[in-house]
Amino acid sequence: MQVRRIDTDNHRDVRRFVHFPFGLYRDSRYWVPPLVSGMSRVLNRHKHPFYKRSDAVFFLAEDGGRVLGRIALLENGAYNGHNQTRTAQFGYLEMVDDEQVGRGLFDAFYDEARRRRLTRVSGPWSVLRTEGSGVLVEGFELQPAMGVPYNWPYYDGLILRQGLQKEHDTYSGALTGDHQLPERLYAIADRVRERSGFTVKTLADKREMRAWVPRVAETYRKAFANVHGFAPPTDEEIGAFAETIIAIADPRLIKLVLRCDEVVGFALAYPNVTRGLQRAHGRLWPLGWLHILLERRRTKHIDLNGVGLLPAYQGLGANALLYVEMTRSLLAFGVEYGDVVQVNEDNFKSLSDTAYLGVRWNKTHRHYCRDL
Repeated sequence: MQVRRIDTDNHRDVRRFVHFPFGLYRDSRYWVPPLVSGMSRVLNRHKHPFYKRSDAVFFLAEDGGRVLGRIALLENGAYNGHNQTRTAQFGYLEMVDDEQVGRGLFDAFYDEARRRRLTRVSGPWSVLRTEGSGVLVEGFELQPAMGVPYNWPYYDGLILRQGLQKEHDTYSGALTGDHQLPERLYAIADRVRERSGFTVKTLADKREMRAWVPRVAETYRKAFANVHGFAPPTDEEIGAFAETIIAIADPRLIKLVLRCDEVVGFALAYPNVTRGLQRAHGRLWPLGWLHILLERRRTKHIDLNGVGLLPAYQGLGANALLYVEMTRSLLAFGVEYGDVVQVNEDNFKSLSDTAYLGVRWNKTHRHYCRDL
């Protein structure tokens, strides 16, 4: 077996890196394939906005022409600058259940990190912080939320045996459409609306969604500045994420909290089209787009992936207003099941607040770290 750095300008290398998980998870009913075009763009140094201030190196583990694993080293300039650190982040890790493969991939990663004089390791992450991250360690027999990683159960053990340890967990949970909010929460929301000057805006269509992206992005940067793993995104990176959401979103499920025309909070929910993505097998053409579109129309499964509130307005009741309005929209949408996605384990406020929504935590994703 050998581990080699791939040439991202070599189409065959890129194809082998991108397509490896499709075979690895061939027998899994839960893994959701990414769009091949989107994953290929991650490796495109000429087009992806990540490379304007950051760098990445991609490795393959191979034996006799067969791919056994892959890993990426991300030197995220935004993260390192924001956190005043020299961290090598690993990402896009996939591997067969083999100790030699795991050791070979991480040895190559560590050697490259030391060559770059990076002093710490953290991961797994992706090139955009707005995407899901971590290794799944609990909830293997549950359908994942959109864009949130799924992996085989052996990953945790293989990673820990490479000298890493747990750094941080995130929790995801189930939300059922028949849950009733306490009446007192509706009363609190009504008082907040009357006395505090907060209003909730529901976006009308995709054109209006695009128009509000810059203002929501600024609120996101401020609301999540101190969250674990945060790296301030550029407008271009926000735009790339926003277009992905807008493609599948229902405007009724996007809520903005305003005060004096300032966006002070938001909640992003959108239809879960993972079944359509599975039927598309990673390709929009010739019929992948139709599978995704049909799933968007018929699904009663939503993902609540992004609730933010500016620190200055926390504790003033805006969160109650946001949850009440979101619940009303979910009922109108006819939601039967939802995922509240990746809440940080140290975000005690959000963990407590979501209890009002009836969330049952059932998935855990883990990040790992070590010093070099």
